[in-house]
Amino acid sequence: MSFVKGLSCRECGNIYPKAPVHVCEYCFGPLEITYDYDAVGKILSKSVIASRAPSMWRYAELLPLDNPPSVGLQTGMTPLVRADRLARRLGVRELWVKNDSVSHPTLSFKDRVVSVAISKAREFGIPIVACASTGNLANATAAQAASVGMTAVILIPHDLEPAKVMATSVYGAHVVGVKGTYDDVNRLCSEIAGKYGWGFVNVNLRPFYAEGSKSYGYEIAEQLGWKLPAHVITPMAGGSLITKIGKAFSELTKLGLCSAAKTKIHGAQAEGCAPIASMVIEGRDAMKPVKQPQTIAKSLAIGNPADAFYARQTMLGSGGFAAAPTDPEIIDGMRMLAETEGIFTETAGGVTMGATRRLIEQGHIGKDDGPVVICITGQGLKTQDPLVEVLPRPDLIGPRLADFDGLLGGPLRGLV
Repeated sequence: MSFVKGLSCRECGNIYPKAPVHVCEYCFGPLEITYDYDAVGKILSKSVIASRAPSMWRYAELLPLDNPPSVGLQTGMTPLVRADRLARRLGVRELWVKNDSVSHPTLSFKDRVVSVAISKAREFGIPIVACASTGNLANATAAQAASVGMTAVILIPHDLEPAKVMATSVYGAHVVGVKGTYDDVNRLCSEIAGKYGWGFVNVNLRPFYAEGSKSYGYEIAEQLGWKLPAHVITPMAGGSLITKIGKAFSELTKLGLCSAAKTKIHGAQAEGCAPIASMVIEGRDAMKPVKQPQTIAKSLAIGNPADAFYARQTMLGSGGFAAAPTDPEIIDGMRMLAETEGIFTETAGGVTMGATRRLIEQGHIGKDDGPVVICITGQGLKTQDPLVEVLPRPDLIGPRLADFDGLLGGPLRGLV
């Protein structure tokens, strides 16, 4: 049974039936999925959710499918880790890490959105799926398509990290490098979708795709004992994830699954590509697109993000703020999370870590506020290059105990 009423324009409110469309034909505003919340409320309860398998589909009534999902059945319900050592390092009382770096199957939160998008593409009878991607979405789309034998065409910027290109090609997808930025790739994909009718997960399927991000927020609330956190810090690329976390918290409150609470939602972007964060930091209403992103956080390097206005609205409407750490701060954040909690995040997670540190230092996150949740959305094994020159080299010794003993007077001094 589907609880989706249809689609509506976020700007003019025009109503559309369920179809692979994403832009209003009257005002060109983005389309949003609408639900029959009264009907959802009669079925969905904490006990019902608890009785279901530990995946994102335990919240199926709030996701936009007409039938059971056909891909990504094991996706979601990633760990929410109590991070006491990191909390002490940052100087806050209660800190948690929502760790999608271990998401099934491709180790990023993009597995969630792609599970919804490809399941919906199959409901629509679309035989070929595609995407524009800075890496993680490419991996997820290729893997989920392969799992059901669908053809996938992946368009990426030509200078993407080699590990992410390999982790897309291995699934048998058709990978196309485009000489340009992500925004150039995205424009091309819109033209291809219009001409050939393929199911681009983040273009004509975007309203359905984006709803998958809500499961990230649902899980945070459930894992905190059906309580909403005081603060959430999330990375921003196109700006969709942060808006959908806000929507998820609003829906849980509307359905009575969580008590109303003021969660401050904060956004993180790298200094070298911060079109959304700079709007908040500088107090501007209008976005200034970034034509040539300059950052090691390539997965966030979208210079003209589609949901910039709504991401800004989510942050300011919640009482949150934004921060844009430098590349050295991003690397420090990656190392700090690994050294304190044993979690290896990609550069996007380093951005979130660096932003969290700044927001605490600036007083936007109080040291006694809690709980504070940091969103880690991808696996560090995908973006190792920035660490190669900054991590210490192994100490080299001969194969004799005397050689090892020599280290005890130097690098290992004080261990015995």
